[in-house]
Amino acid sequence: MVSGASQPYQPLGSQLPIHAGPFPRAHPITQDTQTRDLLAYIFSPPEPASAHLNGSRASAQNPAAYNEWGPLGYRLAEDNFRIEFALDLVEVFFQIVHSRLPLLNPAQFRSRLHYSLYATGSQPQVTNDGTPQGGAGYRGRNSNSPPHGGPQQKPVHPALVAVVVAWGAKFSEHPLFVADRHQNRNQSVFAKVLINRARDLAEDMKVHRVPSADHVVIALLIEPLQSQSVEDNAGFHGFWLGSAIRLLLDLQINHKSVMSNIQDPEARGTMIFAWWMACLADAYRSVYYRRKPMLDDDDYDIDFYTVGPDSHPFSLLLTRDPLGVDQGYYRAAHALARIARQMSRQLWRPATESDGIPLDVLNGFMSMLSDWREEHLQHVGVPSNFEAEWDFVSAVTACASDATYHIMWIILQNALEDFGIREVTDVTRTGTSETLLPQHAQIEEKKRKVSNEALHGALRIAGLAGVLASNGYLVRPGSSVSDPRVRHR
Repeated sequence: MVSGASQPYQPLGSQLPIHAGPFPRAHPITQDTQTRDLLAYIFSPPEPASAHLNGSRASAQNPAAYNEWGPLGYRLAEDNFRIEFALDLVEVFFQIVHSRLPLLNPAQFRSRLHYSLYATGSQPQVTNDGTPQGGAGYRGRNSNSPPHGGPQQKPVHPALVAVVVAWGAKFSEHPLFVADRHQNRNQSVFAKVLINRARDLAEDMKVHRVPSADHVVIALLIEPLQSQSVEDNAGFHGFWLGSAIRLLLDLQINHKSVMSNIQDPEARGTMIFAWWMACLADAYRSVYYRRKPMLDDDDYDIDFYTVGPDSHPFSLLLTRDPLGVDQGYYRAAHALARIARQMSRQLWRPATESDGIPLDVLNGFMSMLSDWREEHLQHVGVPSNFEAEWDFVSAVTACASDATYHIMWIILQNALEDFGIREVTDVTRTGTSETLLPQHAQIEEKKRKVSNEALHGALRIAGLAGVLASNGYLVRPGSSVSDPRVRHR
């Protein structure tokens, strides 16, 4: 990225305007846009409800323009406050979200963001009396000069800043959000606006189309911010996850030879996490929402510990992963994801819907799930002894692994109820009683087994929710239950 002030010109097509100072000042947000100008756009007044007051367009510096966001919203008109506020939201992201989505290096991100804010900050605005208006970080230095004489750094991608800020807004207890939720029935209108603006900015900057490491990370962070409800017609339903996977394939990250040739350990670690998050999320999403997965087992040949010939196996992942888990967690998650992928390909197809699930296919899934339980659940699930004190990450990680396994049985039971068994369907279509089937007793036993496992799974998941609730992990600001966007990774 090239630092320095972008040239002012009118936006073309869908390019987003920046609103800073007197409302509006329009030029497109690009990778050259100063971070201060980006924050001015992100935190600009809501539109269109408050864009016109008494028949005239509202000024970004008019306190009334921010009324929709509560009594403290007017502070967002101040440059100093915007910077302080953004840095606070970044810290919330790293405290809460990063532990589940460790795609960024916290120290590196903070350093680059501070550089973007203070070394490449916008030139100060000039008031009517000629007094410069710079933020607290403005030092009057050239935009290319690093702070404190340090080395010049690459500014943070604008869309990445926007999505990290949006994530922080979801969980922030800042007085501005508290007041906003209080005014809007415990829902933060401001946080929703930040999410929409982060997504719109990513679309405008073609994050979903142009392959790059930054764009992969941005897409993976945007996906869980979107509505995942099947009934929500305005939801994106895996669009950003699919975009991230396509970008990863374009970058050939699925090839061990390409991954191992990434020289920068930090960049290699990021791509390792990005690939496996996308891979696992694709598998689980497909089985949850009855869609075919984008990836097959033979679409990649890398393993969790592929960090290069000169690195100790898995060492890079351990240093990057705030969970501090060992290979067993990743191997267990991948093994279950492969089962989920196979279930999706066999269950969610027209032939199965019309004719039923073949008995041998059902037997195969039952065996796979039972084998996974014997090999992995005791190591990655919730132990029978709950006396040991858990922190948030340990508790949610174990509960998520445990619950995901039991969800597979529930999904299989739902498929049986919806589609039936093919052998039974074939017989009943001829007018013959299914009790005359030679394997009738076996079929009934399999159905009882799946039903019992699904019932046990539902009770187990309810128990796990109780464990999390008793530890205070199910309540977050602005929501009554633990946010599903950070429950799985």
